[in-house]
Amino acid sequence: MLYFRIILPFILLLTNCNGKVQVDVPTGSEVREQTTPRVGGHCETCELIYVGMPETINATDTSAGWQLPGPKLIVTGTVYKPDKKTPAPDIILYYWQTDNKGIYANKEGLDPKAERHGYIRGWVKTDKNGKYTIYTNRPASYPSRNAPEHIHMLVKEPTIDNEYYIDDIMFMDDPLLPKGTRDAATIKGGSGVVRVTKQDGVQRATRDIILGQNISNYPKQK
Repeated sequence: MLYFRIILPFILLLTNCNGKVQVDVPTGSEVREQTTPRVGGHCETCELIYVGMPETINATDTSAGWQLPGPKLIVTGTVYKPDKKTPAPDIILYYWQTDNKGIYANKEGLDPKAERHGYIRGWVKTDKNGKYTIYTNRPASYPSRNAPEHIHMLVKEPTIDNEYYIDDIMFMDDPLLPKGTRDAATIKGGSGVVRVTKQDGVQRATRDIILGQNISNYPKQK
């Protein structure tokens, strides 16, 4: 697989571009008390996964971005267990992204706690075959900045106390994507760099995920 070199400052940009947000993390059955080192380490704004999380999460989600002008995008994928071959069901994936102007835009009715992630956000839960689908828009790059287009993703496994970041979805045809090779040891959850195809005016991409790959403090597999 083709990988791309992303320098450290850029990695920090992607994982921290939303800044710190103070929110009350829900308590109850959906959040466990953290009694072990945090899987994935420090996770900026990750608590927002729980803001507005629906009680029932399907394997397919349509974001508000699907209705925006500009390229429509369908992202599909399979989530695999750490052995890289066994599909993983019931994995929650949370995503958020910019609109067609490169902004994490606000919208009437959006919970104020979630404003840093904008209104184009959502959740999917893998089906029995580990598959998921997201209908959304192709995010625009930040205005007046050289960061590539990207969709942030968090993983929440039912047997792990906390959620964790994996590599953002980025696009091979994006001219802002840094060129060159990338150290495989830095790729979290499998490469997020996807190849885009077009069909009936809609862009399509596949983002497969490998649970725990290069994730700090991830439980050792028996």
